[in-house]
Amino acid sequence: MIIDIHTHIFPDKIAKSTIELLSGKSHTPPFSDGTADGLAMHAKEAGVDLSIVLPVATSAKQVAKINQSALDARAANLDKGLLSLAAMHPDCDYFEAQMEWIAANGFRGIKIHPVYQGADLDDPRYLAIMRIAAKLNLVVVTHTGLDIGYPGVVHCTPEMAANVMDAVPDVKLVLAHMGGWKEWDRVLKLLPGSGAYLDTSFSIREITPLDDGYHKKEDLPLLPPEMFCEMVNAFGADHILFGTDSPWRDAKAEMDWIRNLPLSEDAVRAILGENAAALLQITI
Repeated sequence: MIIDIHTHIFPDKIAKSTIELLSGKSHTPPFSDGTADGLAMHAKEAGVDLSIVLPVATSAKQVAKINQSALDARAANLDKGLLSLAAMHPDCDYFEAQMEWIAANGFRGIKIHPVYQGADLDDPRYLAIMRIAAKLNLVVVTHTGLDIGYPGVVHCTPEMAANVMDAVPDVKLVLAHMGGWKEWDRVLKLLPGSGAYLDTSFSIREITPLDDGYHKKEDLPLLPPEMFCEMVNAFGADHILFGTDSPWRDAKAEMDWIRNLPLSEDAVRAILGENAAALLQITI
């Protein structure tokens, strides 16, 4: 089973405008149209069996509404190969009750985004959320490192991730973008052995830029193959998860890149799906 643990979709009525906004901020073109049907189509073409959808709450007021919408859409989208996690925000003043609702309704985890939510990853509010997540056996997926759409805004460094794992060592924490986007040297120095998982989203191959001159050629390369393999060895193949950050990346091209690395077949199979299935308690 191939599982893409990091995807995003938007309601059909706002998908086009949202994608245009985000594409403009990041100066990168989308690969898909940002809808559930678009994700399902491209995932099927690439051979992805299950796409994990990560909703993001940009304000505390959105949390309950987003999560109810995710629950309502689950039956409609599961047969398309889509499974949504829930959203959480550090300013949600009823986060414990909401997380109990999340767990009771069968969600496997939550997504947080320190850059969009304006709080450091090791902020006490996030730590409180992590502790409840660990208690309820919920996975936490978080953006880490820089954000291509918000240059200079830093809310989730490898140092902060290390602080989280020290404070809440039993949390099942997935650090998106290989632990810290464009901060990979420090990820390798600080986080192996921490227990955190890394996902590959928007971290391999190169940035595909819009033809607007914004991105410099030297900024386009992401993790080189040698460094990626070094991270697999340092963290263990069982702690690396395949993710695309759809609608921004081509799942087939990402998988082909991983399959062409000097990794064992067992390691590749684990990265592309077995690890996510075990973490999210999905029967293969």
